[in-house]
Parts: sequence; C-alpha cells; structure tokens
Amino acid sequence: MSFRARSRAAHPDYWARPVPSFGATAPRIVIVGLAPGMHGANRTGRPFTGDHAGILLYRTLHEAGLASAPVSVSADDALALVNARIVNAVKCVPPQNRPLPAEIRSCNAYLAAEVRELSAVRVYLALGRVAHDALLMARGLTRARYRFGHGREHRLDGAQYLLDSYHCSRYNTSTGRLTAQMFRDVVARACELAGLPVRAALPTAGPGASASAP
Repeated sequence: MSFRARSRAAHPDYWARPVPSFGATAPRIVIVGLAPGMHGANRTGRPFTGDHAGILLYRTLHEAGLASAPVSVSADDALALVNARIVNAVKCVPPQNRPLPAEIRSCNAYLAAEVRELSAVRVYLALGRVAHDALLMARGLTRARYRFGHGREHRLDGAQYLLDSYHCSRYNTSTGRLTAQMFRDVVARACELAGLPVRAALPTAGPGASASAP
C-alpha cells in the first residue's frame, strides 16, 4: 500500500489526494511551495491550509493585498487570492513531510505544464531551496546559474523574475531564520517586480540581490 493510501486509510476524513493549486487563474505572482503537510493541505485539500506555515503566508498575502482574508480555514471557505496563485513542487504528501528527489522529479511535469499555461506571470516566489530548484527544472534552467538565497532576485527573461525566500515553516519562524518582517519584505518586493501596489515595507537593497539572465 502506498504512503498516500495508508494516510487515507488512517484518516478517512482527510483529502489525502494530490492537492490542486489554488488562486487566481491569470496570476501576476506564482508562489511555489514544497509539498502538502500531513495534517495541513493533505487534510484540507488546499495548499498551506491547516498547518503552521500557512499562518504567516496567508496573513502576509492579505496584508499585501493578495488575499481577501488573513486566514485560510478550509478548501471551501470564501478566501480568494488576487493576482496570485500557490503551486507546490510536489502534489502529494511525502513520507515524513520530506519529498525524495525522485518524487520531486516525478511531479515536475505537472509543475512545468502549469507554468506553461500561466502566461501573465511576472514573478515566481520560491519558498525554500526545493521550490527554487523545482521551478528551475520546470523552466528548463540550470541551478548553477541561479543560486538560492533569501531575498535573492533572478531575472529569467525580460519580463519574469524568480524571487527567493526561506520557507515559512515552523522551524524557520521559531528559530528566527525567517521573521515576519523578512517575509513581508520579500512579498512586497514580489509585488513591486510584478507591477502591483506595494502595501508593506520594501527590503533594503543588498549583496543578496542578483539579476541573473538566462
């Protein structure tokens, strides 16, 4: 029995299937996450809904004018994303919440197909190195030319950017590796690069910025 099937058997009230992307159909910003959490999106059927990481994510998106509400409760609540969409590098919950390289590669075709269809995108906001690498794979770009770093900007072509952030996981926020202000700043920068109104403080330009070209 597969891990997903065991999850469904152990928790018959959980979604326990591939979690679809969520948000605007023609977004300016695409937020790339890692994978559904066992008791988060695997339970609710909506990315970053029901787990700790979603608390900071949706609150910050709401503050930036990208979400209609600050809290995502369930897949059928009234929350909507504006000019933004959330996708995951891996569609199904992985064992121990840690996807293996083979699982990331297997799911990448779905990410690549969605990326091709989202023609209005101006900014990809990668939450963590795995999401960063998965987006590059989906775009057919090499990792060596686009190094991950919090707040780092990569110009993919004349109109699109990849912007990096540490993942808004419980570990990163509880250790102070990622603070609420750091995340507000990177989301504000994503809005600026996407040509959207900026409602939060912008980050200070520093050595982490990069304008990589394809």
